[in-house]
Amino acid sequence: MTNTIPDEIKRCQLCAQFLPCPPRPVLQYLPTARIVIVGQAPGKRAHDSNTPWNDPSGDRLRDWLQLSREVFYDARQVALVPMAFCYPGRGKSGDLPPSTTCAPTWHAALMAALRDPLVLLVGQYAQGYYLQDKRTLTERVKHWQDYQGQGLVLPHPSPRNNIWLRRHPWFEQQVLPQYRQKVAAALTQG
Repeated sequence: MTNTIPDEIKRCQLCAQFLPCPPRPVLQYLPTARIVIVGQAPGKRAHDSNTPWNDPSGDRLRDWLQLSREVFYDARQVALVPMAFCYPGRGKSGDLPPSTTCAPTWHAALMAALRDPLVLLVGQYAQGYYLQDKRTLTERVKHWQDYQGQGLVLPHPSPRNNIWLRRHPWFEQQVLPQYRQKVAAALTQG
């Protein structure tokens, strides 16, 4: 029986010695997905439930994109591919950054198997890896049209970003409505 890349990822132990919990890679992936959401790493709740974005950040992200839980968790439609597949542990001000091992090891093969999906790059780690430019997250989100060929750029939906959202109301007022249209259109493509 041939192993698929997601099966290999689920068995991955590359970072085991550096993780606070035993490896439990969390992702949702089928090559039929019309949308791929690249985030940072599963939080503790996602790790414990083995369900990506299963926390307040996921609630906000689904609200931002106007996606029901049913559609969001339908792997045939939405792939959920974090920069690191395992929970990295807690730091002083939230979860630690994602491991830099997963994306170079696994992302190219995952992305190559998808058929022209709409890519959403959520947070600075996903944007830094995929865009490799010098702009700040705020500059990227403000000038999101510059990245349309590479992906839609979003701030991380964590409640820790409430201050950023209050300081930048244009994101929810002007950018999100356009993103919602693009997400809806991607889901209707066959």
